[in-house]
Amino acid sequence: MTMSSAPSAELHVPLTEYPVSDELLTERNEHGVLLVTLNRPDRNNAWTYSMEDAYFGTLIAAANDPAVRVIVVTGAGKSFCPGLDLEVLEASAKGDSRSGYRRWPMTTARLIPKPVIGAINGACAGIGFIQMASCDLVFASSTAKFTTAFARRGLPAENSLSWLLPRLVGTANAMDLLLSARVVLAAEAKQIGLVSKVVDPDELLPTALAYANDLACNCSPASMATIKRQVLSDWERGAEESRLRSLVDVSEHSQLADFLEGVTSFAEKRPPKFRGLDAHLHIPRSINR
Repeated sequence: MTMSSAPSAELHVPLTEYPVSDELLTERNEHGVLLVTLNRPDRNNAWTYSMEDAYFGTLIAAANDPAVRVIVVTGAGKSFCPGLDLEVLEASAKGDSRSGYRRWPMTTARLIPKPVIGAINGACAGIGFIQMASCDLVFASSTAKFTTAFARRGLPAENSLSWLLPRLVGTANAMDLLLSARVVLAAEAKQIGLVSKVVDPDELLPTALAYANDLACNCSPASMATIKRQVLSDWERGAEESRLRSLVDVSEHSQLADFLEGVTSFAEKRPPKFRGLDAHLHIPRSINR
């Protein structure tokens, strides 16, 4: 099925069993696509600890919600997330590390067994950059700007970005982005493989939602969960180990109802009706020291 045949991207279902925060908006459409919006437009969606709790709590709730099949993440207004809020950053530089506060893994999106798609609508830096890089696919507005930022704040690469970034864009490009912390525009981000597609600002969310709807309506949630695990796990496996592991995965999936439905729907020339996925996921937080 082509993108043009994906169903409507209209959002209409409010969520009631997710973290409640004014700093985060959530809507789920009838196809199982959850739109998550960082919502501090007056501060350009700068990151706070309360936003962190709401965002990662929402991702985990979505992982455990069979009604959610794909997650799209964007920012309110003209910015995605420029990193840690300046007030929090200044306090941290003066020694306020919020000792005892339990922090989430900043790459939590990589642990979610459902596709997480970034729709980057503007400035993306620091922690915002890490959230973007942790997504499975990234669509960007032609007005988006990217910077790792850390070297220009007297910091090293944070939260395993030095491990993640070379795997996304190659060692030379990762060194450039981390050492210089220079601003990269959307066109260059696409060229080096940091983002998947660049579109006009007005087309960003419709494009990301249409892609997400296609996945939600036509791809098995169980298959997508295993594929995501395979790709990320295979970064640290040899080719033969990957092949042997895939044989086990294929054997297991051949016993699932989704396999029968996938084959039957294809033979009957109709859209598939795959089951939702409840991941039973729990991600512990660690003490910030």
